[in-house]
Amino acid sequence: MKFAVLGGTGLIGSQVVKNLAAAGHDAAPHSPSTGVDLISGAGVAEAVAGADVVVNLTNSPTFDDASPAFFRTSMENLLDASARAGVGHAVVLSIVGVDQVPDLDYYRAKVLQEDLLKAGPVPYSIVRATQFMEFVDAVLSWTADGDTVRLPRTPIQPIAAADVAAAVTEVAVGAPLNGVLNVGGPDVYPLDDLGRLTLTAKGDQRSVVTDDSAGMFAAVGGDVLTTPDGAHIAATRYVDWLA
Repeated sequence: MKFAVLGGTGLIGSQVVKNLAAAGHDAAPHSPSTGVDLISGAGVAEAVAGADVVVNLTNSPTFDDASPAFFRTSMENLLDASARAGVGHAVVLSIVGVDQVPDLDYYRAKVLQEDLLKAGPVPYSIVRATQFMEFVDAVLSWTADGDTVRLPRTPIQPIAAADVAAAVTEVAVGAPLNGVLNVGGPDVYPLDDLGRLTLTAKGDQRSVVTDDSAGMFAAVGGDVLTTPDGAHIAATRYVDWLA
């Protein structure tokens, strides 16, 4: 099969391309660095020409109120080009619980992306993943201040990027779900405890202060960022990944 992987040079995309190629498929990575720009539309028609499946792993450059415009324009340009090219399956990576966090601009933007895909002309699949293990350091940096890091008790279910890429690959080579597959890691941690575990493993002497008003995830209530029943649970544990 022939795959066009938008965002194919990034953290997840590069691994998806590698997985598909290892399975004998023709997988082409596309990004602004390869001359494909989903916002301007440059190179998009050429990127999807002849593709059986389009995988969209692109991301907004910001998490703020500018993100909806990015996802609207990028999805409209991609779906239009894909429909014209006769693409039979479009896959998008999203976030577990994304439709239950209306207070976050970025999450509303991802819901918009999903809705455009669902209403579009191409059979589709949505893979919703929990927070990546690779992004935990970035989350800690958002609320770091000197010798302390302030974190809420929001339940987090970290998943390794390699496991996300494996799930996206499996969905992409299959028939369109016309629905959602949820994927997450095997363990759930309160974010403040996850921060303590991470700092200790890295020999970082900073301390974590529990603050349920701190950072982006403070806007998330309950366990909405953990996988629902029926989700695929990946094998990689955070403590093993850290080691």
